[in-house]
Amino acid sequence: MATALRTFFTRTRGHNRLDVTDWLTYGYLILGTLVMFGPVLWLVMSSFKDINEISRFPPRFLPYRQQTVQVEGYADPLPMFIVTLEDGTTRVLARARRVGIEAQMVDPAAPAEIIRANIRAMTPVEAVFFSFDNYVRGVEKFNFPRYLMNTVIVTVIATFLTLLVNSMAAFALSKYKFPGANMIFLVMVATLLVPLSVILVPLLLVITEVGWFNSLIGLIVPTVATPTGVFLLRQYMLTIPDELLESARLDGASEWRIYLQVILPLARPALAVLAIFSVMWRWNDFLWPLVVLQNSEFFTLQVGLNSFRGELNTDWDLILAMTVLTALPVTVIFAFLQKYITTGIATTGMK
Repeated sequence: MATALRTFFTRTRGHNRLDVTDWLTYGYLILGTLVMFGPVLWLVMSSFKDINEISRFPPRFLPYRQQTVQVEGYADPLPMFIVTLEDGTTRVLARARRVGIEAQMVDPAAPAEIIRANIRAMTPVEAVFFSFDNYVRGVEKFNFPRYLMNTVIVTVIATFLTLLVNSMAAFALSKYKFPGANMIFLVMVATLLVPLSVILVPLLLVITEVGWFNSLIGLIVPTVATPTGVFLLRQYMLTIPDELLESARLDGASEWRIYLQVILPLARPALAVLAIFSVMWRWNDFLWPLVVLQNSEFFTLQVGLNSFRGELNTDWDLILAMTVLTALPVTVIFAFLQKYITTGIATTGMK
């Protein structure tokens, strides 16, 4: 396996050297990797930084933390600095106190002596440090278990209903011949051009009228029918031979039995793709839950993250940590099930 991978990644167009096309290929692949995964890596690294390090300019990729030392005679650890003295020598000292632009420094080995230094001649002693303090404080301040449960409930129920409703619509549009079938399909696909913000107010009025405002059911039901799901499943079901359905009807199978025992098992690859897409849509949905939900008891993870934004202050360190935590489950699901996405999409619409 290792030999095959090494051969795949090291093969070139040139016999014994890299060709121009090889340089271009590796160049745009590396560039694409940086563009796609660079922001994600920056997000993860920033989640370990404190608020001062996040606000630092110019920013640094790795999380750094100033080193401290416990000095005899002082209750709290003291921050360490590299200090340039008046004679030009440098020493590593701990800052005991600061008054204006002057700092009182002590040598950790001989804390009795007080050394005065200008703050402009001091450089913090820093080291790479991965701290989980942001995650701990975020979970304590952020009602993570409740928001996680709400998100899981919405995602699971909405995904199940999405698969059920969209598969029935796709079955009807792909296997039944009736006047206006193609027009209905075209109109349904055309709704992809309509953004949520256009229908947000009418949809909210309907939800309020039926009494589903500020509830999880009002969050789930309006998002069940998706034109993307109908299109994906219809194109896949067109590849299922009609002879199978005719044979089932000759054996006395009802239309519901054909749907449940013939169509759904054969459409499992497309259903798996739609299920993965639905999980990602519901897990990352923000605008519609933000409008529908008013009580924090029903907040999902994405809406809960908005609670860290205040009128005068924003806890960016906690937002970054909780963003990584909320994105982790759906990332793991996508990583393990991505092969079904490629397989399902590749076989959709093939005869």
